[in-house]
Amino acid sequence: MSEAVGLYLEEAKRSSYGHKLRQMQELAIRDPENFWSEVARNLYWFKTWDRVLEWNPPFARWFVGGLINASFNCLDVHVRTANRNKVAIFWEGEPGDRRVLTYMDLWREVCRFSSVLRDLGVRKGDRVAIYMPMVPELPIAMLACARVGAIHSVIFSGFSFEALATRIRDSGAKVVITADGGYRRGKLIQLKKTVDEALAKTSSVQSVIVLRRTGSDVEMREGRDFWWDDLMRGKSLDSQATPLESEHPLYILYTSGTTGRPKGVVHDTGGYLVWLYATMKWVFDIRPDDVYWCTADIGWVTGHSYVVYGPLLHGATSVMYEGAPDYPAPDRWWEMIERYSISILYTTPTAIRMHMRFGEEWARRHDLSSLRLLGTVGEPINPEAWRWYQRVIGGGRCPIVDTWWQTETGGIMISPAPGIELVPLKPGSATLPLPGVHAEVVDENGKPTKPYEKGYLVILGPWPGMLTTLWGDPESYKRIYWSKFGHNNSLNFHFNPPAVYYTGDYAMKDDDGYIWLLGRADEVLKIAGHRIGTTEIESALVMHEAVAEAAVTGKPDPVRGESIVAFVTLKPGFKPSDDLRVELIKWVRRTVGSIASPSELYFVSKLPKTRSGKIMRRLLRAVVSSTPLGDVTTLEDETSIKEAMEAVELLKKAMMNNRTADSS
Repeated sequence: MSEAVGLYLEEAKRSSYGHKLRQMQELAIRDPENFWSEVARNLYWFKTWDRVLEWNPPFARWFVGGLINASFNCLDVHVRTANRNKVAIFWEGEPGDRRVLTYMDLWREVCRFSSVLRDLGVRKGDRVAIYMPMVPELPIAMLACARVGAIHSVIFSGFSFEALATRIRDSGAKVVITADGGYRRGKLIQLKKTVDEALAKTSSVQSVIVLRRTGSDVEMREGRDFWWDDLMRGKSLDSQATPLESEHPLYILYTSGTTGRPKGVVHDTGGYLVWLYATMKWVFDIRPDDVYWCTADIGWVTGHSYVVYGPLLHGATSVMYEGAPDYPAPDRWWEMIERYSISILYTTPTAIRMHMRFGEEWARRHDLSSLRLLGTVGEPINPEAWRWYQRVIGGGRCPIVDTWWQTETGGIMISPAPGIELVPLKPGSATLPLPGVHAEVVDENGKPTKPYEKGYLVILGPWPGMLTTLWGDPESYKRIYWSKFGHNNSLNFHFNPPAVYYTGDYAMKDDDGYIWLLGRADEVLKIAGHRIGTTEIESALVMHEAVAEAAVTGKPDPVRGESIVAFVTLKPGFKPSDDLRVELIKWVRRTVGSIASPSELYFVSKLPKTRSGKIMRRLLRAVVSSTPLGDVTTLEDETSIKEAMEAVELLKKAMMNNRTADSS
């Protein structure tokens, strides 16, 4: 076969798929006004918008002039149809207790709880902090806030009182909704106690609503603390959804950054709901008879978008689970898939790698034939895990939608889209951008990279699900997300004025235009799919009386994606010891949360810094990962990195000696 014929066949193969997807992508970018108007008409609007987009970079207003309500679209729309008696949520607690809520059940509970909020003085624009386990009352609280126009701020229940206090203070929350406790791996987690400790450091909260989940004894402050059941008793169902401006904030969700202080990402109502409606349909090909399970905790954005709002907008049946994926046995998930006949599973590569370690036999014990679609989220999935997931859990028949997106994007941005057209899948690639996402990979100068060349993933222009600002900090919003790259003639912009959104992720494209995500380019760690800022952990360490300075980095971990490694220098009068190492790790667990606990901690006399005083975390990462150091020309003191290497080697030897002693 001649070279010309070979090239022709290769091009024919390429152009034979993705036609419908490319057509939609072209329409969304060339004519966003009509494209998004058509999608938005699938939702209920109290008043139709005047303009689809008002773009004043980097600030976007979507569906300007429109009036909408998220709670109404998730519930009222369905209770007016035959869906009223359809199951909305199959819920299962870690101890094995179960509940089933129909759309009518959910609507009633949300109406009653929104009456509770109104009676407590919660009004449009007030902030409500939610710190709860994965129980149905969590989405009920969120939807009740949305119903009255309050802005909810859900805080992951694994965070410590310090992290909780920081987020309450920043948002100025008026009400906190929590539970007496929750369950995790058979242990009781004291949530109300954590709330009490946090409120000792805040002043804005007027009322605390406490759900009885575990039955544990908690302290209740008279006049401030109220039991959920007591407040709900006798409450009216006549609680109308408030028509809200499309750009009215639906929620604030705090995400770790490189500046220490968590960033309050703000998502609006109209644009966000339109984006979720579209992506839920495109990516999951959601159907009326599906039983859908996204395993994410609602404390993270995946839970907001694809446990709560996305499925409910479509009138889907979802599964919610409170506990750990391997408790009380490694087949807990597979048992649940069989019990509820789950058809769509959306989970993290971390969870998949954990189940790989347990072995195939746990999955083989259960009938997983109800599954028709698998998804991954939170971090790039390695090809080995992708293949295992597809073969063992999907039985070799289920497509995998490997999705890329962020807290800031609101919903999925790059992914296979079987709801439009399923393109050939490549293990480890998120494939192609969804319609309306103008994604590009650029070099340091903002120019497009060649195929297989590593660069920065950027988005050229706005999309409906995007964050609208950072809470109380619009200047940081501009600086963090929209200032790294400016307009240049090598990029093909479709929005005017042009602007470049910086994702903070490395990526590359292949010859087919498929995008491969290569991890974070900034100093945010991805631990089990969750973003943890290095500075937040460093700040916690420095709060300890013994610590003078701290530097935190990550190293590859076969299960969690990354593990946390800390280097600390001590104040005069304190000496390195194993006891102090354990104490500092426990200190981080108490002050930030167990998810932020360092796996390794090393004592050094100095940290590697540039001549301008910046800690060179990439060098520490290279040390703990046993990879080349790279350029060290800006390193102020070369002995600092040598000392870090020695500290790592010494601890490795000590651990090896301990293992040898234990085995003898």
